[in-house]
Amino acid sequence: MELTVKSRNGKITERQRQHIDEKLSKLARYMDGITSATVEVHTEMQRNAGEMHRVQVTLVGEHGVYLRAEEQAPDLYTAVDAVQEVLQRQITRYKEKYWRRGRPRRPVEPVVVTEPQVAVAEPEAPVSEEPPAPAVIRTKQFKLRPMFTEDAIEQMELLGHNFFVFQDAETLRICVLYRRRDGAYGLIVPETA
Repeated sequence: MELTVKSRNGKITERQRQHIDEKLSKLARYMDGITSATVEVHTEMQRNAGEMHRVQVTLVGEHGVYLRAEEQAPDLYTAVDAVQEVLQRQITRYKEKYWRRGRPRRPVEPVVVTEPQVAVAEPEAPVSEEPPAPAVIRTKQFKLRPMFTEDAIEQMELLGHNFFVFQDAETLRICVLYRRRDGAYGLIVPETA
């Protein structure tokens, strides 16, 4: 498993990196084929709690499966332990739902994830009464792979997102899956004119 540790505003000591590596390597016991793990550590001051460490981990599996968890705690080691427990529960849920059913695996193309490009809007010197124009602050690029709607729902749940863009395996059209306010799912299928 390829481990990448990023710190937004501080340095990660060798002892902290070893702890992160030790905790995440235990996840390989629960799920074979974890190809990479990206850990983002962010330390921030909060009014009520003081210094808090936020740890976000994204795991990429060999079949294009993404697992993501984020936890925060006053201590970095506690936050890493909590993230590991959340990921372990997600892996168990995923395996129970898909692997134990004896569901045949479909061949899929490997998913290529690129680092998002961040565009920063420069503040203007004169202050005006008009609200600022909307600006794109983050762009993500990813390779779509054909999947069925049930797979897209599971992938969206594993990522913890409210929407998911995918290519339908039956029609090869780009679709958008989203979570409705009532807890059900909606699917947007565009039609060309």
